[in-house]
Amino acid sequence: MSRLVWDEQKAQSLISSVHAEVSAFLGPDAASASALLPIFHALQAHFGFIDRSGLQAIAQRLNMSKAEVHGALSFYHDFRTEPAARHRLQICRAEACQSMGCERLIDHLAHHHGLVADEPAPHGHLQIESVYCLGNCGLAPAALLDERPIGRVDLHKVDALVRRAQGLGHE
Repeated sequence: MSRLVWDEQKAQSLISSVHAEVSAFLGPDAASASALLPIFHALQAHFGFIDRSGLQAIAQRLNMSKAEVHGALSFYHDFRTEPAARHRLQICRAEACQSMGCERLIDHLAHHHGLVADEPAPHGHLQIESVYCLGNCGLAPAALLDERPIGRVDLHKVDALVRRAQGLGHE
């Protein structure tokens, strides 16, 4: 999987296109800010991430401050500001999963694999992300590997997931 590269000209075109679509849908009285999240989604779908250098262009297009755009981007955890790792392991850290040992999994990943939750992936293979409720509480601790749900994750299963993501074995 090749890394996607931010292209300012394509980004500008996407921003204009999405803003026009949202404005047409919501009508002339709609605030420009209503296009912000659709623009984020379009940019991330196209490039795989939202480059911070594009925030000023978004702000200008929507008549917002760069701080407002940055605030929205940093509020929503599903938006990335750097290219994603090849694989993404999301581990639920909500109450049900905490009671079933998710924090042991987080610690194990950091100490045995050098994979720290919510930090850039060291080799680009596997990104560990904290999420707060996957809706799979009955199978806690729960996780998603590349959008695929996994329940009752224990240390052995998490080791197998890491090996699989790094191409060293199968789950």
